[in-house]
Amino acid sequence: MRFAQVMAVIALLFTSDALAGDKVYTNWGKAINGYDPVAYFTEGRPVEGESQFSLEWNGTTWRFATAENRDLFASAPEQYAPQYGGYCAWAVSQGYTASTDPEAWKIVDGKLYLNYSTSVQARWSKNIPQNIAAGDSNWPGIEMDL
Repeated sequence: MRFAQVMAVIALLFTSDALAGDKVYTNWGKAINGYDPVAYFTEGRPVEGESQFSLEWNGTTWRFATAENRDLFASAPEQYAPQYGGYCAWAVSQGYTASTDPEAWKIVDGKLYLNYSTSVQARWSKNIPQNIAAGDSNWPGIEMDL
């Protein structure tokens, strides 16, 4: 890792006060089931992360498929992290939380959304703008069910 990248990671670990209280869906201590959030954007598909390319952010371990993806995330985590902390976008739009399936995903306006399953994603996709607006409204005060 180059010096600038190391400094970006260090800065990331000691800042982000506004995000420090965010809720993140974890499974066995890994954000979004250990999948690489950057790969959704760069490869257009879910890719499992590797433990050697991990990063702590927002109180959670994030895994990446490559060192390059880890460094991209470190430089702009809000750009790559899934909305609603990686909880199901449909569930959040309905006022509760649910786990997610890495295969049930969609990028909308440059933001990653995950869903519980592909069938739930199909329901969420019927009215994406309305569901995102409802999710955005519900998310700040939502109670954790998981």
